[in-house]
Amino acid sequence: MKEKFFRGVVKHKKFIVIGFLVFALISILCKQFVSVNYDMNSYLPDDTASTVSIEVMEKEFGGGIPNARVMVSRVTIPEAMELKDKIKNIDGVDDVTWLDDVADITIPIDTLDKDTVTTYYKDSNALFSVTINEDKTMEAVEDIRTLIGDNNAMSGSAVDTAIATESTTDEIKMIVLIAVPFTLLVLILTTTSWFEPIILLVSIGIAIVINAGTNLIFGEISFVTNAAGNILQLAVSLDYSVFLLHRYKEIKGEGLEPEEAMIQALCKSTSSILSSGVTTVIGFLALAVMKFKIGPDLGLALAKGIALSLITVFIFAPGVILYCSKLIDKTEHRSFMPSFDGVGKLVKRLIMPSVILFAVIIVPSYLASINNDYYYGSSKIFGLETKLGQDTKNIEDEFGKSNNYVLMVPRGDFDTEENLSNELKSIKEVTSIVSYVDKAGAEVPMEYVDEDILSKLISDNYSRMIINVKTDYEGKEAFSVVEKIRSIAKEYYGDKYYLAGQTVSTYDLMDTITEDMISVNLLSIGAVFIVLVISMRSISIPAILVLAIETAIWFNLSIPYYTETPLFYISYLIISSIQLGATVDYAILMTERYIDFRKEFHKQEAIKKTVSVVMVSILTSGTVMTGVGFFLGYVSSHGVLSQLGMLLGRGTICSLAIVVFVVPGLLYILDSFILRKKKVVFSKKEDINLEVEEVI
Repeated sequence: MKEKFFRGVVKHKKFIVIGFLVFALISILCKQFVSVNYDMNSYLPDDTASTVSIEVMEKEFGGGIPNARVMVSRVTIPEAMELKDKIKNIDGVDDVTWLDDVADITIPIDTLDKDTVTTYYKDSNALFSVTINEDKTMEAVEDIRTLIGDNNAMSGSAVDTAIATESTTDEIKMIVLIAVPFTLLVLILTTTSWFEPIILLVSIGIAIVINAGTNLIFGEISFVTNAAGNILQLAVSLDYSVFLLHRYKEIKGEGLEPEEAMIQALCKSTSSILSSGVTTVIGFLALAVMKFKIGPDLGLALAKGIALSLITVFIFAPGVILYCSKLIDKTEHRSFMPSFDGVGKLVKRLIMPSVILFAVIIVPSYLASINNDYYYGSSKIFGLETKLGQDTKNIEDEFGKSNNYVLMVPRGDFDTEENLSNELKSIKEVTSIVSYVDKAGAEVPMEYVDEDILSKLISDNYSRMIINVKTDYEGKEAFSVVEKIRSIAKEYYGDKYYLAGQTVSTYDLMDTITEDMISVNLLSIGAVFIVLVISMRSISIPAILVLAIETAIWFNLSIPYYTETPLFYISYLIISSIQLGATVDYAILMTERYIDFRKEFHKQEAIKKTVSVVMVSILTSGTVMTGVGFFLGYVSSHGVLSQLGMLLGRGTICSLAIVVFVVPGLLYILDSFILRKKKVVFSKKEDINLEVEEVI
């Protein structure tokens, strides 16, 4: 059945190649219509308390939460008022809050409450709290920057989103310009024909283009998928084409005609390629169970991409390779790779020390990996080396940390609102509250209040309080304030209140993705294990391979713990699935070739030959994945993407080290048990001779 299918693929190669090229052109056009979302908080589940609060607020008041801080230096109060009006008139700015909204600035400023004044005006510096419409974030942030100039500062989630959108788009182009030539160089070094690298890049490139275009079915993708999806697909699935090409050349070298050699290569490599591909797809699909929507977004897009890569390798690549067979032969060159017999001998000598070291690091690595410090939101995405990082520091140095929450309660009972406001002010981190009862007083009838002020604070159903808090956007202190405000509001209004804000969303984000951790990890490990059990018809081998790669993941994630480097939690979750799905391929290839060689050689010789043979294949893919990861890490200014890249690069090295040095040792130690389960027949005489050699 399998051979019949592949004979059909080879026979109809012309129509297949043309069909794929046409589909790729259509996909290029479709990609232009795929939009990208850079707002992390928008990926919270729809039923999250903070998400529901934002929806209610937008419906009742027609505006969102203050999401930007704008500091202008060396201005008088009249100049600040004039600037406030100019900012407010910018298209995309829904509201601007300043000192005049919380105090009467017509009286001498020295007579006003000092803490209230210095929250908004200090040493001739004015700090405005701005609400920017999420549909016009880019334009509004750019216009505000033009108005205030580069010498002044702005920060906040809206600015994060605008800068992430602009910088990531440019950085993606730079990463591609680096990653593609790097991949080409690696392929040139690891193949024996000048034209083979072109074929491999074309094959995987078609799959990447089709995947990017078919993302249109999602309508919108996350910034993580947009930035990392293509290069992750390149790095993860490149080895499928490499495995096929190597097997084709190996069989063709035995004297078969190209088409027959391709059919046999497809038949013989199907098991290893399909096992590798399916485990990778499963690893990515595990992200789809996350409640935090970036997980399903990236997981589904990458799973689709790997599936398309597999289809491309089995259906499109054979035709391309056969059409270019003569070019491959004509451009043959000597191998640039050294013989890896020495590595095989080294691994053979280090079998026991490697396994012992592996056993020692398992528990400490696991414990360290689950005890890292984390960032959950977007407040730490841009470091001090960026303009936004510097702006944020300048604002905080002058005015301290500041954060805005919006609390909505049922309108009508102003006495209760006044009591609520007074109790909220008793929270030491609360610096000011803008509300109807604070602005006008509970005893002042609404008809005597300015309509513009009234519309911001009272709707048909709710009264709104804008609470200014002197904390960072996330962390223990900030999350403690959220809990205190929710507790006080619940005391007065039960469950009939709504609380929104960047910190509130980040708090809910923390709850959401922390819950995701167990389900994602268990599902990815369990699913990969089951796929391997089915494909290998063994329980012991999958257990060995999964434990080996999981240990590499734990070791990778333990490094931030020992270096006291906080992780973005979303990077932590994503890398766990990606590293497992992407690098278990190397362990599968190592194991299958070992079992093949074990039929002919005693176990030490089988280990040496296995390592020697598979090194080129796994180094090709591993080097590309390591390089692509580090390129993403160094080039991207976006903290999540940069950290994800560094974890990918370092994680691949960890996996390679364990696959090359530890997996052979585990196979060696458990050799009899594994082969008995696999029902592999081997020469007992050779093993008797080996035992004599080992004694000697």
